[in-house]
Amino acid sequence: MSSLSPIQIPSRLPLLLTHEGVLLPGSTMRTSVDSARNLQLVRSRLLKGTSLQSTILGVIPNTPDPASDAQDLPPLHRIGTAALAVQVVGSNWPKPHYTLLITGLCRFQIVQVIKEKPYPVAKVEQLDWLEEFPNTCKTREELGELSEQFYKYAVQLVEMLDMSVPAVAKLRRLLDSLPREALPDILTSIIRTSNKEKLQILDAVSLEERFKMTIPLLVRQIEGLKLLQKTRKHKQDDDKRVIAIRPIRRITHIPGTLEDEDEDEDNDDIVMLEKKIRTSSMPDQAHKVCVKEIKRRTYVGSMPGRIINGLKTVGVNNPVFLLDEVDKLGKSLQGDPAAALLEVLDPEQNHNFTDHYLNVAFDLSQVLFIATANTTATIPPALLDRMEIIQVPGYTQEEKIEIAHRHLIPKQLEQHGLTPQQIQIPQVTTLDIITRYTREAGVRSLDRKLGAICRAVAVKVAEGQHREARLDRPDVAEGEGYREHIVEDTKPESINDTTDLALPPEMPILIDFHALKDILGPPMYEMEVSERLSQPGVAIGLAWTPLGGEIMFVEASRMDGEGQLTLTGQLGDVMKESAHLAISWLRSNAKKYHLTNASGSFDLLENTDIHLHFPAGAVTKDGPSAGVTIATCLASLFSGRLVCSDVAMTGEITLRGLVLPVGGIKDKVLAAHRAGLKRVIIPQRNEKDLEEIPGNVRQDLTFVTATCLDEVLNAAFDGGFTVSTRPGLLNSKL
Repeated sequence: MSSLSPIQIPSRLPLLLTHEGVLLPGSTMRTSVDSARNLQLVRSRLLKGTSLQSTILGVIPNTPDPASDAQDLPPLHRIGTAALAVQVVGSNWPKPHYTLLITGLCRFQIVQVIKEKPYPVAKVEQLDWLEEFPNTCKTREELGELSEQFYKYAVQLVEMLDMSVPAVAKLRRLLDSLPREALPDILTSIIRTSNKEKLQILDAVSLEERFKMTIPLLVRQIEGLKLLQKTRKHKQDDDKRVIAIRPIRRITHIPGTLEDEDEDEDNDDIVMLEKKIRTSSMPDQAHKVCVKEIKRRTYVGSMPGRIINGLKTVGVNNPVFLLDEVDKLGKSLQGDPAAALLEVLDPEQNHNFTDHYLNVAFDLSQVLFIATANTTATIPPALLDRMEIIQVPGYTQEEKIEIAHRHLIPKQLEQHGLTPQQIQIPQVTTLDIITRYTREAGVRSLDRKLGAICRAVAVKVAEGQHREARLDRPDVAEGEGYREHIVEDTKPESINDTTDLALPPEMPILIDFHALKDILGPPMYEMEVSERLSQPGVAIGLAWTPLGGEIMFVEASRMDGEGQLTLTGQLGDVMKESAHLAISWLRSNAKKYHLTNASGSFDLLENTDIHLHFPAGAVTKDGPSAGVTIATCLASLFSGRLVCSDVAMTGEITLRGLVLPVGGIKDKVLAAHRAGLKRVIIPQRNEKDLEEIPGNVRQDLTFVTATCLDEVLNAAFDGGFTVSTRPGLLNSKL
């Protein structure tokens, strides 16, 4: 052991509660502070402290800080990391918040929470010690084979990286200079690991256990790098081969090669064929047809059709063809592609398919055709009849988040020359982009928004590199050495210095909601459910669109008139019929539910006009699924009662009040879940479709299955919708 005394942390530490990341000893992390207790900790302890001890705090992972200090303190994680606050950057726009740069010192265990307000303070027990261990042969022997095995994998991992990068070269030097005891924590914080894995390493108090848990993480990272390097090597070799072939063809063309000989033979064949036609003494009409056919088959740009040309490219007779977006086929003067596809896709005749260029029959019965479309409404019925339809629902929010963090974000980082050390996009930020900036079944718009964020960050990174280049002078050449020893040399005065608040953001740049507003602008979509249902005559329906499910508001109003029903909102014929069915059913059941018009008559249309409106009038709406929503909306209008603000519904109705099944249940339920609704009314015959809905969505929602409109109305209103309801009674939600 060293003769130097170990660094000992105070026995009492203020606690910083975090839930976004895990700080390990020896690593550095940037964390955002905007909750009540954490803000008090920064203002009272860090910004007003006058000693080095005042900059030491306890970081508790996996524990969110309540938004208000009036709320009770949540259960605290048992193991934490004592940390030194290296930098504090604050801002008052749009609300007070701070960003802390903290460096982990050692582990500690909470013994007792002494106080909870204005910020939590706990009595702690230090679990490991931050010492200066000599790098001697004796120390290596004491560490044993486990340490040597870990060191071997660590060196292998670092040497697989680009050593020309200064940070990589510095990391390689640190492997030899740092004590082996510190390496598991440091490398775990550097390699790609989840917060759960980092939390397990933090909880591993035993050094032997720490080594055993970290070695598999290193091996996993090494295998991933090997696969990545292998893939890149093949891609580079292919690119080089393509580049080498193109100059040979374009520049170093040698006359008399095999390619020239083939072209000469083709020209000779054409000349000989034309000569034979001229000397054949065929009739004039036949001669014209022959000459026309030769020109058709030899003019520049002539080639077989796309199907035959594709078969020629792959060289097999049983490939898979992808026909993308067949719902966007259109007729033109060149022909009707839908009619041409009939012959290709029809299993009764595609075994004898004839291409108009070759005029030779070809068997397409072994080819598998996969077509994609956003909607089947625009596909010709005859063509649709030849297809097996597979409905692919849109992604859930959870699926979009995983796709973004596994595929889209790494792709955008690579395209914009960024690294995870330069930009961090938390999952909560991704959720904000999905719910407030995009509205789609897929992830195409999400990918574009992530690209816009990466471009904005790339500009900031380039500006920062330019600024560092200007400041790169001989008198600051020792700056790197200073940053290595910043833990020991940090002065308390630097934390109180107000100039630190104006420092530019350091890497990584954290993308939060405020950054989203600056980069992407104000949110494009906002949830407005409760505001829209603040008066009678409004109900929420569920609709299916090619972009996924959507909630749909139905509004109704009445005025003095001649019994006319006005429908607005670009409705199709089916929805117009649903509206007439709903008003007819209500008129026939007005006495049962004591529904009257303004004059007290049970004839709801007597001297009364009704106006039904479906907002977002620029969007055409049609389909058999709005009947129950229209009936509920009109029942609310004539009863003067509010529809429950957390209820959405879908289903078609009959004149007798039966509820019929509809399609697109999964997409519609996901739309209700996105909007924050709690109950969904569906036809009873659609109950089987609930099996397709993810389990976490089913847990958040209550489903009501209905066979008739009576059951729908009872579920849509607080306290039910029974015959005892009196006209003119308004049940306030307050």
